Amino acid sequence: MSQNMAMQLVTLFCVMILNLTSVFATTVNEGYGGDINTGCPLGADIYQYSCPQAEAIIFSWVEQAVSSDPRMAASLLRLHFHDCFVNGCDASVLLDDTHDFVGEKTAAPNLNSLRGFEVINEIKSELELVCPQTVSCADILATAARDSVLLSGGPTWEVQMGRKDSITASKVGANNNIPGPNSTVDVLVSKFENVGLTLQDMVALSGAHTIGKARCSTFSSRLQSNSISDGPYVDVEFVASLQQLCSGQGNSNRIAHLDLTTPATFDNQYYVNLLSGEGLLPSDQTLVSGNDQTRQIVETYVENPFAFFEDFKISMIRMGSLGSDAQSNGQIRRDCRTIN
Repeated sequence: MSQNMAMQLVTLFCVMILNLTSVFATTVNEGYGGDINTGCPLGADIYQYSCPQAEAIIFSWVEQAVSSDPRMAASLLRLHFHDCFVNGCDASVLLDDTHDFVGEKTAAPNLNSLRGFEVINEIKSELELVCPQTVSCADILATAARDSVLLSGGPTWEVQMGRKDSITASKVGANNNIPGPNSTVDVLVSKFENVGLTLQDMVALSGAHTIGKARCSTFSSRLQSNSISDGPYVDVEFVASLQQLCSGQGNSNRIAHLDLTTPATFDNQYYVNLLSGEGLLPSDQTLVSGNDQTRQIVETYVENPFAFFEDFKISMIRMGSLGSDAQSNGQIRRDCRTIN
C-alpha cells in the first residue's frame, strides 16, 4: 500500500470517528478516559455530522463580542497565537492554575495581557449543550481567530479541525517560546523556526498587529532619547507622541493602538506604518530596520495588500496545524479551563 493511500485511509477513519453522533462520541471519550489515541490529522468538515452548528455558534459569539468591544478581535487572535507557540495548538493557554497544577496564564507574556477567555468559555458552554464533549477548545480558538480577522475586514479561510485539548501546560514554554515585544529580527526568526514556521510566516503573521492595542510598558524602549534620530525608518513626531502618552509615573499601563491609522480594520496599513517609522513595538519596527529580507517582504505587502492577505491565510493555516502530544494523548475538555 502506498504512503498516500494509507494516509487517505487514516483520514477517512478519523472523520468516521469524529463524525459520530455527539452522544456516542461522549460515550467513546469517557470510555477511554478522555484519551482517544487516534493520532488523527486535521481536516475539513470534521464536525459535519457530530456538530454541524459548531462554526455558526462560534461565529455568533465572536460577532457579538467584537461588536461590543472591537479590540476583542485582536485579543482572540492573540489567544490562538500564544496557544500555538507552546507545544502546538492544544488550548493549554486556557487552563487555570490550581493548587497542584501550573498553567500558562501567569507566564510573563500572558499575565495581565491576554484577554478573551470569557468569550471562549461562553462558546464552549453553548457547544456543550448542543453537542456535548465533541468540539475541542483548541478548535474553538482556531475558529474564533479566523472569525475575528473576517469581522475586522480581513480575509477568511477554511479552518482545519480535529485538534485535541492538552492535559498539560508549560509556563516555562510560554516564557521562553513566545516572541517578546522587544525582539530583534534574529530572535523573531529563531522563535518562529523553533516551532516550524519560516521567516515569511513571521512577517505575514506580524501583520496581525494591524488591529489591537499595546501597553506603554511593552514599547518603552521606543521612547528612549537615544532611539530617536534621523533616519529612513524613524518618525520623530510619532515617537514624541508616544513619549507624551506614556510619560509620568504610573503610566506604563496606558495603551496605544498598534495601528493608529486604521486601528480596528484588518488591512495592510501596519506595513505602511513600518516604512513610515510608525511601528509601535520594537519587534514591529525591526522588520524594516533590522533585516533586508524582511524589509523587502514588508515593501511587497505595502504595494500589494492582496499578497499580504493570501500569505496571512497560508501562515495562519500553517500555524494552526502545529502539532502537539495532545493529538495522541489529549481529550475534548468539557470546560476549557480545566482538565476532565
